[in-house]
Amino acid sequence: MSKRMLKDGFSRKVDYLRMSVTDRCDFRCVYCMAEDMTFLPRQQILSLEELEQIAASFVALGTRKIRLTGGEPLVRAGIVDLCRRIAALPGLQELCMTTNGSQLGKLAQPLFDAGLKRLNISLDSLDPQRFRELTRTGDLSKVIEGIDAANAAGFVHTKLNCVVMRGRNDHEVTDLVTFAIERGLDISFIEEMPLGVISEHSRAEAFFSSEQVREKIAERYTLVPSTESTQGPSRYWRLAEAPDIRLGFISPHSHNFCATCNRVRLTVEGRLLLCLGNEHSADLKSVLRSHPGHPEKLEQAIIAAMQLKPWSHQFELNDDVQVVRFMNMTGG
Repeated sequence: MSKRMLKDGFSRKVDYLRMSVTDRCDFRCVYCMAEDMTFLPRQQILSLEELEQIAASFVALGTRKIRLTGGEPLVRAGIVDLCRRIAALPGLQELCMTTNGSQLGKLAQPLFDAGLKRLNISLDSLDPQRFRELTRTGDLSKVIEGIDAANAAGFVHTKLNCVVMRGRNDHEVTDLVTFAIERGLDISFIEEMPLGVISEHSRAEAFFSSEQVREKIAERYTLVPSTESTQGPSRYWRLAEAPDIRLGFISPHSHNFCATCNRVRLTVEGRLLLCLGNEHSADLKSVLRSHPGHPEKLEQAIIAAMQLKPWSHQFELNDDVQVVRFMNMTGG
């Protein structure tokens, strides 16, 4: 295990990489992207081999957790083999994935066998029509089939991610918690983030705070505060009625979580994003392709990039676009 450690200019340890493997997705979620999207041409994106090389350099520099994201990572050809190769990197403690679940019916078992440790699955509604409206193309039955396939494959501590929007799905909060309890899943509720230009709805009008979500849950369940921490943005609670289930609340507007930030993001075109809510970045693809066979050059670029990491984001609760890239370009 590497004794090296990445630190930013504020002495925060950075040991978590969220790595996008594609900007493409089989859904078009209203808070994530426009209905008509233009995706990157193949020559602009990192190859599977390049993604593995970057993962290896981060692990050599002390990264202990990697999460594969997208777009939708399971639409990338070769994803199972990529998981197998990254999971085998000496020193990596956890390989995770965030997915919309639509492909898990056929891929959950191969992914588990390849060494993927944990899944986050996006689920914003349990109503098939509303689910289709929010995702524009999604089939709820396929996602539920995927969730059940993940449980059957052996995944544990699987977590549902729900973006709550006023007037769209806020009335389903307690039903989603009940669904999570019934299937032995954790669940996180997320305030919508202002990434990318959207016209489908007003983000300011649709805002529903984490506090309001907890008030909804308290109508049916007894919330118990928890001191648990994963060093990430979530604040955790438990339920007296189902103590094994963990509820997370990610609150980029109402509760800034930057002081303990331990992560960076890699886009599929090779930009290392140092902050979700800012454009500070470093071009790792050019380093990788300019110095093939010299991982030390890539490691030097990663170390230097840490000094670009800002102290915090400054999301504002209005409809002004603060970050022009969509979430599918960011790496969820």
